[in-house]
Amino acid sequence: MAATGLLFTVLNAVLKKMSHELDPWLVGWLRYALGALVVLPAVLRAGVSRLAPSRHGLEFLRGVFHAGGLMLWFAALPAVSLAELTAIGFSGPLFVCLGAVLFLGERMSGARWLAVLAGFGGVLLVVQPWAGGFAGATSGTLLMLASAPVFAGSFLVAKVLTRHDHPDVIVLWQHLWVAVLMLPFAAAGWTMPDARQWALLVLCGLLGAAGHYCMTRALRVADISATQPVKFLELVWAGLLGFAVFGTVPAGWTLAGGAVILASTLWLAQRESRGT
Repeated sequence: MAATGLLFTVLNAVLKKMSHELDPWLVGWLRYALGALVVLPAVLRAGVSRLAPSRHGLEFLRGVFHAGGLMLWFAALPAVSLAELTAIGFSGPLFVCLGAVLFLGERMSGARWLAVLAGFGGVLLVVQPWAGGFAGATSGTLLMLASAPVFAGSFLVAKVLTRHDHPDVIVLWQHLWVAVLMLPFAAAGWTMPDARQWALLVLCGLLGAAGHYCMTRALRVADISATQPVKFLELVWAGLLGFAVFGTVPAGWTLAGGAVILASTLWLAQRESRGT
């Protein structure tokens, strides 16, 4: 799950750059279409029969959830501040943990709740919405907030699918259904990418497919609620990436929030390894 966050952090940096050059809907569609092509050879290594999932309905349901979350996310993106984007995006683990208890029957221990809430608190230390980050509940804010439980639904269905299919099959069908469902939106803003843009889009496909594969492997071996505090490490990865690539030195509040996130994640990992 930690590798998932690192891969998605790099992916989001590239996607952000690409969204300034091409239509965001097109970028999103190509990211999943190319991701499907990346995963396909891995699935075919085990034979053509491996292509067929054992739960077609659940695969489609996950595609609907994920495509719906992406549509809400893209619709909200132009209208929200960076503080809103970060804070609301990190509300996802709270919805996932609630869903794990309500729909999957997972035991949500006090340690898991404490780690999730501490991680969310670390994010708030960084974005500091009380310092003017939230000017009010705009339509973009509400759309971004609505995307969080929809994405949570996608991850919960993925957890169920890990009981029936191999991770690469799950990732392949997720990418296929999202590409199919987003195709009309991408077609409306179609522009032919140049050679450099195609190379970056292929990189996005590789990073996205690898990230989803790591996440699916994590969900296969652990309760989904136990993996959620690790998501907050994405903020740490983003800070390290910004320093390594752009030479941006994190501010004091960023370092404090990152320390809280890292400490809570390591503490929960230790508790989980001991079965407590």
